[in-house]
Amino acid sequence: MSRVLLSFKSYSLAEREEKLEAEVTRELALSFYRKMVLARTLEDELKRRYESFEMRGELHLGRGQEAIPAGVCELLSDRDFVSATHRCIAHAVCKGLPLDGIIAELYGRASGVCRGKGGHMHLASSSKRFLATGIVGGGIPIAAGAALAFKTLGEDSVAVAFFGDGAANQGTFHESLNLASIYRLPVVFVLEDNQYAFSTRRSESTAVESNAIRALGYSMPALEVDGNDVIAVYTAAKWAVERARRGEGPSLLDCKTYRLSPHLEIVDTEEYRPEGEKEKWEKLDPVRRLEEQAVELKLASKEDFEQIKAEARKLVEEAFQRALSSPLPAPEEAFRDIFSGE
Repeated sequence: MSRVLLSFKSYSLAEREEKLEAEVTRELALSFYRKMVLARTLEDELKRRYESFEMRGELHLGRGQEAIPAGVCELLSDRDFVSATHRCIAHAVCKGLPLDGIIAELYGRASGVCRGKGGHMHLASSSKRFLATGIVGGGIPIAAGAALAFKTLGEDSVAVAFFGDGAANQGTFHESLNLASIYRLPVVFVLEDNQYAFSTRRSESTAVESNAIRALGYSMPALEVDGNDVIAVYTAAKWAVERARRGEGPSLLDCKTYRLSPHLEIVDTEEYRPEGEKEKWEKLDPVRRLEEQAVELKLASKEDFEQIKAEARKLVEEAFQRALSSPLPAPEEAFRDIFSGE
């Protein structure tokens, strides 16, 4: 076991530096790594198949952002709720949704997690208490509502809302933080600041230097986090999740990261990125950083990483085989689980 002391920029009514200590075991480090590598392996294979026009529709991937869902979801169980964004594949993997169910959903197959109706932006699972939405900022009030239900029912569960920096300019963000603070709801707001809302830089759309500052307006504590360091994400999330479970109310984690993938595969030419920016962030790849940290802390070896990568490739390959053997939904399925005006 290794102890790591991390320093976070803390925003509260008394602004200060927050120092939190993490206890990192070999098992914990390898669990982080498995989640991140499995999510990336799946996305890489989806990208390959999408570019060969095997898949239809749109595809939003999140290469480079895997540390955030991996670090947060390590602390959650099936009884905890997660709302995610249109870029939700890594979140679904980290929350434990079945790989073949995710893949089948993207291919519109009957065995998909939403029976082929949701597509990649609307993955959902009632058993895993997971929901994603393609509406920017749409999942934030849903997580607040889940937290209100947990508190009303006396459940020892926590809700987590993942969203991007663009969503922080939506009214749903401010309304949800205000309500959550008033009722001291067990919810953690996880802002994935990947620098861009599609092609618009945060500095061009947001008046404040950091969205964490906005938590102050709702008497809510916030931490600014290195979102490419899974140990830092886990440590900050542990602080936030534990205080939520103790009934101390909501908090905001502002995780600084970078989307190495295009906003939208094939369509996005990424001309809005300054020269050299992407290359700089590639050096901060969260998967590579965890490898370096784990070796430095003497928690894992290069052989461990290669074995996990091989296992991930095998799991993804087998999941594709199962998913693509699933039939398309029956025609009558189109009328199932819809609202009728009658």
